[in-house]
Amino acid sequence: MPFGTGKHTYELVDGWAKLPEGWSFLDVGGICIDGQDRLYILNRSERPIIVLDREGKLLHSWGEGFFNRAHGSCIGPDGLIYCTDDRNHIVAKFTPEGKLLMMLGTKGQASDSGYTRTWDFWESLARIQRGAPPFNRPTGVAVTPSGEIYIADGYGNARVHKFSADGKLLFSWGEPGGAPGQFRLPHNIRLDRQGRVWIPDRENSRIQIFTAEGEFITEWTDVIRPTDVFIDEDDTVYVSELCLRVSIFTIDGKLLTRWGNEGKDKETALFHAPHTIAVDSQGDLYVGEVSMTSAGVDKGSRTIQKFARKK
Repeated sequence: MPFGTGKHTYELVDGWAKLPEGWSFLDVGGICIDGQDRLYILNRSERPIIVLDREGKLLHSWGEGFFNRAHGSCIGPDGLIYCTDDRNHIVAKFTPEGKLLMMLGTKGQASDSGYTRTWDFWESLARIQRGAPPFNRPTGVAVTPSGEIYIADGYGNARVHKFSADGKLLFSWGEPGGAPGQFRLPHNIRLDRQGRVWIPDRENSRIQIFTAEGEFITEWTDVIRPTDVFIDEDDTVYVSELCLRVSIFTIDGKLLTRWGNEGKDKETALFHAPHTIAVDSQGDLYVGEVSMTSAGVDKGSRTIQKFARKK
């Protein structure tokens, strides 16, 4: 069954991820792809980074015992892997083999935004009273070509922070709310080739775009609870949405195509909770979900799905 339209038509590669028997991703927080099309899949199993090639073959895994709740990730221009841990309130930088090189924040120590975690998600977000210093449950990370680090500080804060390559805080912006430059869960963060900063502002159901200095440029509202953004070399923008769909846009915001569940029941649904999206050098698209957290469904190896682009 094809998904999408026109130049962005895809086929689902059934059973793409070839995990050993008994393994599961449980939830997939982030996907980053290196220059050899190896996928570093940040997940919430006992093996927090599982590395696969583009055919889905297992290469290796690492990160055991380090994370409390893995959330978002990216790969830097130097090939290093950056990951956020929202319950440990940290951002960590690793070699591709898993050696820890740098950690921003202090494990278990949250900044004071007024946030108090409750079992009710909406009540928890409402308790964020002010933008605070790093970190209170950071969600996403992106790295500039010169090595500077942007971090979305989302679940317990409403800010974006920019750090130097060596880990010095340069500046922050954002407050709780729905006005331009405010956030209700800055869920991830991406950079385009112009150096602009893209933030899927999840609970405001929009994507906000800023200058490198944090100045508001514009917002996109043709999305529902966006969780991640990926921008390819052709400046095509791919968005995962927690509302159970994927959308593809031009860099100027024109919708090219989208697909999702279309009313299917829980047992046969294509998506349960799209959380992260990435595209490899061949144009194939990968969607990772937090199906266990959001829907109580362990999809096993299908917690990440590959959609091969039709040539």
